[in-house]
Amino acid sequence: MFKKILIANRGEIACRVIKTAKKLGIATVAVYSDADRDALHVKMADEAVHIGPAPSNQSYIVIEKIIDAIRQTGADAVHPGYGFLSENSKFAEALDKEGVAFVGPPVGAIEAMGDKITSKKLAAEAGVSTVPGHMGLIEDAEEAVRISKSIGYPVMIKASAGGGGKGMRIAWNDAEAREGFQSSKNEAKSSFGDDRIFIEKFVTQPRHIEIQVLGDKHGTVLYLGERECSIQRRNQKVVEEAPSPFLDEATRKAMGEQAVALSKAVGYHSAGTVEFIVDGERNFYFLEMNTRLQVEHPVTELITGIDLVEEMIRVAAGEKLKIGQNDVKLNGWAIESRLYAEDPYRNFLPSIGRLTRYAPPEEGTQDDGSIIRNDTGVFEGGEISMYYDPMIAKLCTWAPTRDKAVEAMSAALDDFEVEGIGHNLPFLSAVMEHPRFQSGHITTAFIAEEWPEGFGGVVPSDQQARTLAAVAAFINHRIQKRAVLISGVLANHPRKVGRDWSVKLNGSGELTVTVKEDGSKTIVGFDDDTSLSITSNWLPGRSHAHFIVGGRRIGVKVQQNGSWLCLRWQGIDVKTYVRAPRTAELARLMPEKLPPDTSKMLLCPMPGVVTIIAVNAGDEVQEGQALATVEAMKMENVLRAERRGIVKRVAVEPGSSLAVDELIMEFE
Repeated sequence: MFKKILIANRGEIACRVIKTAKKLGIATVAVYSDADRDALHVKMADEAVHIGPAPSNQSYIVIEKIIDAIRQTGADAVHPGYGFLSENSKFAEALDKEGVAFVGPPVGAIEAMGDKITSKKLAAEAGVSTVPGHMGLIEDAEEAVRISKSIGYPVMIKASAGGGGKGMRIAWNDAEAREGFQSSKNEAKSSFGDDRIFIEKFVTQPRHIEIQVLGDKHGTVLYLGERECSIQRRNQKVVEEAPSPFLDEATRKAMGEQAVALSKAVGYHSAGTVEFIVDGERNFYFLEMNTRLQVEHPVTELITGIDLVEEMIRVAAGEKLKIGQNDVKLNGWAIESRLYAEDPYRNFLPSIGRLTRYAPPEEGTQDDGSIIRNDTGVFEGGEISMYYDPMIAKLCTWAPTRDKAVEAMSAALDDFEVEGIGHNLPFLSAVMEHPRFQSGHITTAFIAEEWPEGFGGVVPSDQQARTLAAVAAFINHRIQKRAVLISGVLANHPRKVGRDWSVKLNGSGELTVTVKEDGSKTIVGFDDDTSLSITSNWLPGRSHAHFIVGGRRIGVKVQQNGSWLCLRWQGIDVKTYVRAPRTAELARLMPEKLPPDTSKMLLCPMPGVVTIIAVNAGDEVQEGQALATVEAMKMENVLRAERRGIVKRVAVEPGSSLAVDELIMEFE
């Protein structure tokens, strides 16, 4: 077994590998850039080596710098995680020359399967069903248009190297094919150092299902079931689960056997993933093979009980797998929600800054038998940088059934606290509560179909509004009681706590309530003679608490801000005012403050770097025309004109680093 492993990665996957290495008694080495000097993976490792500036193409994907860190520390093995150099055959070759073990597949398998063009050709030769497409290299945008027309729109334009949704675009016409080709090339070069592009038919109404494979150096290759990864946004997975609610046993077996056959054909060992597109008739088509550990590997670990990182390390050390295919059993259901530093209310644009509050739910077995796992690479007080992927954490739940796993995830999301940056917790909660997701009838178009205009928040139902009103009234009652106790100490004539209140939930109207105590319970009554009993451990100052409302236990995020409360529960994010009747009456007379007019300005929607300014002062632009491109967190974002107009002035140049809402250009 190895004595020291260097993790050539950062963030949550580096922390994940360190945990297993420590369990095996193996010393660990972290590498870090300027931006990650105080990162969690650096603190967790036994040693850490600085490898350069923040941009990954000057640090994490520079092979020479990783090799130098190996020489400095004497590491005898390297785990690449995912992304960065994990599927770079030159890196694996460089390690071999150094006499250092690569915790991953052989070079030949990386070259054959890590390259999407080559892997599709090999899969076709092996008799694996593949999606129609053009597997040759594409020279320019005009050739991309010609190929797209010949395949037939819609098409998927994809980077040959890498994954994770980077360098991928769907094109429905010539203009989108031309623009998507260039954007994909730029993203691919920035993320992977390889700008080769290919094009394939985009299968409509598809499900994205992948098979986990695991092989040793002695000829054994197993499949460990499948993962459903259909909840995606911009080709980036958001929610994954194992097993799939769609597959039957016959399809699972057929997909697994094809994945194993393909793996054996290239002499594969270590952990890997064979990805398929599956249509409504359960016909499946090979997409690609990822010759690395996947982001969503925890859900497979939860239903199989197999530590994939441990198996990768043991395989790299030359050990045989101790299990056979018949030993692989799928137990229960697991779901993973990816928590991203992106604002769902601003079209999921990246968000950076300091995590002023980071409090995930407690991991481990819960009272109801479910399990919570949270893989993360951040901590409270840490910084979310603009230079890397915006993932904060991967929250996972396990339960005996899918319904229970979804229920456990919904509760865990409600118990997760993040402050200081924009994040997608409300959106993840909305997915869990969506009837279509709960039914399992999902495709990769789920998010686009259910939120076609973007995510604007969840409007509470009447029952949810009453629940939140009861929580708000309870909190107000506690605050008022505390004020009465303080005034009682300072004066001889303490005031009393009122019973009648008006609760206004922004966007959901106003409810009149009465509040009274009944022993250990607080009773909140409504003007239709119904009521809800409520108990809680909440005290003034607490940012989160559990409430038992009408016999149901819920977790609510509470933010106090002067005269109002912000409550978050089940994806509902609502500003709440609790006022005395007379105050509420006067408040209704107050004029609404209007936001400033920015209709003649193009403002930067996220912190990032301007890469392209597509127009000049004096130009006439049309609705939908590209105006500028901003790169943030390794993704290119094209900003378009919302209406016809004339450019008055351009305020920035390509290469400018901008903050949120910083001016890019003005219109007449």
